[in-house]
Amino acid sequence: MPGSTAPVERRDLEGVFAKPPGAAERVGLETEIAAVDPVTGDSRPYHGERGVRALLDAVLGVGGWHPVRHGADLVALTRDDGAQITLEPGGAVEYGSAPHGDLVTLLDRTRRDLAALAGCAARVGIALVPGANYPFTGISGAKWAPKPHSEIVRDHLARIGAGGAWGPHVMALTLSTQVTLDYTGPADLARKLRAQVAASTAAAALFVNSPLEAGRPTGLLSRRMRYWTRHDPRRTGVLAPALAEGFTAADFVDWALALRMIYRRDRAGRYVPAPDRPFAVLLDEGFGDGTAPDLADWLLHLSQIWTDVRLRRTLELRAVDGPPHAALGAVPAFWVGLTYDASSCADAWELLRRHTAADHRALVDDVAARGLRARLAGTPVAEVAAELLRLARRGLAARVDRGLEHPSATALLEPLEEVAATGTTFAEQCLRRWSGEFHESPERYVRAYRIPVDHECVPGRLLR
Repeated sequence: MPGSTAPVERRDLEGVFAKPPGAAERVGLETEIAAVDPVTGDSRPYHGERGVRALLDAVLGVGGWHPVRHGADLVALTRDDGAQITLEPGGAVEYGSAPHGDLVTLLDRTRRDLAALAGCAARVGIALVPGANYPFTGISGAKWAPKPHSEIVRDHLARIGAGGAWGPHVMALTLSTQVTLDYTGPADLARKLRAQVAASTAAAALFVNSPLEAGRPTGLLSRRMRYWTRHDPRRTGVLAPALAEGFTAADFVDWALALRMIYRRDRAGRYVPAPDRPFAVLLDEGFGDGTAPDLADWLLHLSQIWTDVRLRRTLELRAVDGPPHAALGAVPAFWVGLTYDASSCADAWELLRRHTAADHRALVDDVAARGLRARLAGTPVAEVAAELLRLARRGLAARVDRGLEHPSATALLEPLEEVAATGTTFAEQCLRRWSGEFHESPERYVRAYRIPVDHECVPGRLLR
């Protein structure tokens, strides 16, 4: 149980990021998916015959999955291979893959699982729509799921005032597709993380995909990116320490120690608010109940940091909007190509190393509004994004040459290459379809963008 009386030393905190010799480089994928009414597009509640609890029950009935409960509430499913299905605070369903050594295997297993998951959803009257936000639900209509720590986070955001004003919108309405990658040691961690942080905001311009909310255009191409600017900015957005020359994991530890812990688990295993002090102070003074933070508390604290690249025992890429389902593979393909090839990774850092955290923060608002027409410190972001995409393709091709990827892996980047070539983002494609072929009909939107149901992929074929 988190919380101990034994002191945790600084080397223990840094030791979390240590890796054994010969550590592998794998890739995992997490995609957050809106669970909606097929006709109205509105978000589905947790309870009821057509609620997300019914969906989880349907998947659990398939077999091969294990339930995770919070009291009487079913809140997640896990599988022995490491895959999991969890709920976001606003009722979105997140599918998390097992990690794999190559992209084609990852995408093959993920797509089969998602097709079967969509089949289970259809049987209880739910459509699953990936992307970057709920397009037909506003914050007043949010359907909160029984997540054990959501209320604690919302209370924390309310206390910090304007900086947390859009935090509930992030929790209830936004979606993303995230990639987890490995590092093999301290130098590798620093090399990869700094390039990823430097590239994240410009890369996000290729993926903008949240122009609608509550059934209306928002005037933005990424409502999701704008909302994240007021979700406790101290622990979101650009991981500024990583942009410094000579960055190490020790620098990250210093930065994370200065943040307060939002919630912890008490002796009974319940989630409770943590004392309103930086984690460094908690290490010295304890929680006030006779216990002090241990490594489990440190890991829980790291999970309460939501920067564009989140450092834990893996590197989690969080900056970009979730794309349409057909372009799902572009997200891991982009980051694998840019990160796991040393030459592409080094060139990405060299391309962007002169830009400051302030440059990136200014770019976030510009990208949210204008996508590829934004400018990074005066440079057209379309040019920067196109070069990053070229480096990602080069990196993937090099991995193919080394036998680490299937030759078809580079084709996963084609949706992004079309975006870069035409200058028309997923969000702009969506807006054109919304006012054109969809005739502003939520039902037509859902029909076009939902995860297809593989009628041959019956529930029993969910991978085991």
